[in-house]
Amino acid sequence: MVREGYKQTEMGMIPEDWSVVLLSSISKITRLAGYEYSTVWNETPNGEIIALRGFNIGANKINNRDIVRISNQLSMRLRRSRLYCGDVVYPCVGTIGNAAVVEEDDKYHIQQNIAKITPHKELYPYYLACYLMSIYGLKEVDRFNATSSQPNVLVGSLRKYRVILPKEIGEQKTIAQVLSDVDALIDGLEKLIAKKRDIKTATMQGLLAGKIRLPGFGEGKVYKQTELGEIPEDWEVIELGDVLSVHHGKDQKQVETQCGSYPILASGGEIGRTDTPLYSKPSVLIGRKGTIDKPMYMEQPFWTVDTLFYTEINEASSAKFLYYKFALIDWYSYNEASGVPSLNAKSITKIPLTIPTIFEEQQAIATVLSDMDEEILSLQVRLNKTKVIKKGVMQELLTGNIRLV
Repeated sequence: MVREGYKQTEMGMIPEDWSVVLLSSISKITRLAGYEYSTVWNETPNGEIIALRGFNIGANKINNRDIVRISNQLSMRLRRSRLYCGDVVYPCVGTIGNAAVVEEDDKYHIQQNIAKITPHKELYPYYLACYLMSIYGLKEVDRFNATSSQPNVLVGSLRKYRVILPKEIGEQKTIAQVLSDVDALIDGLEKLIAKKRDIKTATMQGLLAGKIRLPGFGEGKVYKQTELGEIPEDWEVIELGDVLSVHHGKDQKQVETQCGSYPILASGGEIGRTDTPLYSKPSVLIGRKGTIDKPMYMEQPFWTVDTLFYTEINEASSAKFLYYKFALIDWYSYNEASGVPSLNAKSITKIPLTIPTIFEEQQAIATVLSDMDEEILSLQVRLNKTKVIKKGVMQELLTGNIRLV
């Protein structure tokens, strides 16, 4: 049933004053010709113009990572693919799905596999960029992409993209602004998570080497020299076998149940469930074969298969502290196979590391790092939820199901 004030179209139900149009009718689309790229193109390290490649185009942003430059003279010679403020850039090969608006004149040029879309006056550039990255834009990619390997959109196909377009450019601007605000929130969360991870890495390296001491431990900061470098005087060098034993996992076929209470783990993560745990105490796990550089920490009971070692840790040591120490070990330096990476239990027990002699300090260090992990996880959950919300909001706004004006 069609709602009052709406109409049914090939793209679904939209407001009566909106329309479905071809991209070619509301913009001019060009790409750098193949013969131009092969015969005229010349990269210049100190050139004045940045030549954009696919990975330089993000979601509503241009990044200057690993940039290539050309001369202004060449850019002017290939003027039809030179970029100006208000142009939309869109990768046509490989990294299809992102789009960005150029915000400066005379700074950028497109390389061979990028489309330059110059909107007509009735099309707001930022609305188009949002639309090309939406589910509707991606459906148009699928409609014309004939290859199952590397996606490839021809300019002729791009011109035939269907665009759901509000009649008033003011409404286009309002929609784009809302989606831009959500993008800014997502970008802010991603940067905050990256910063928190960098802080955690620095803190982790300092605490686990004894270079940073927590209040109540080692106020005198007296250090001693060891074969592993300088460590606090109240720390010691041990082998992993001094504080834990390494055990093999077992075949899970006889214990696997669909809705079991405990995870069955392999080196790549959870692969099933069981009601019969193989081990029930806190443990650090490390891959025996395959993924050997991603230690796991388990407090709940679990089962491991043969590709994943688990450890039994003595009561004088903190399992969580050892997990963080595991995370700093270069596991591939202990790889014992030329094909699929593999570790040997006996070799693991011989790995030397530094450790506080006081159990409470191990616990305190683990608590600090665990709290940082929890904060990062909380931010990641918020980021994921925001991305899901954005998809829903985008779908509602770009079909006019929610009107903002």
